[in-house]
Amino acid sequence: MIYLGSDHAGFKLKESIKELLDKLNIKYKDIGPKKFNENDDYPDFIVPVAKKVAENSGSKGIVFGGSGQGEAIAANKIKGVRAALYYGGSLDIVKLSRLHNNSNILSIGARFVSEKEAIQAVKLWLETGFEGGRHQRRIEKIRKVEGQTWTSR
Repeated sequence: MIYLGSDHAGFKLKESIKELLDKLNIKYKDIGPKKFNENDDYPDFIVPVAKKVAENSGSKGIVFGGSGQGEAIAANKIKGVRAALYYGGSLDIVKLSRLHNNSNILSIGARFVSEKEAIQAVKLWLETGFEGGRHQRRIEKIRKVEGQTWTSR
């Protein structure tokens, strides 16, 4: 299952990716927004996507915003989420986010990529598996610090 969410800046691109997922016969759930609203706030949609991904083992999420930065930050606040950011350029970063980091959410900066680039990134991200090995050891180290409270001195 793929969970989708966006803000107003990513709404149009989210709708395009839904069409792609339909063509690929991939099941998804659109968490929202369901209609364009220029005054919406991305955490209202991105955090629920991240929670769904964290609660449903093996699921993934794709989120969209203007830069994708805030969306990735919000998603990464949820324990168990590893959101990777793509806002154009080399697709190697998308591939490596799966191979080495086992990212389970892809955050796309809609103001920085074309629809074609986003489609390429989503396809590559969905097709790429996790290498495991030494990368699993690193993910386990990240899991150990999730949920810990840090204070400055």
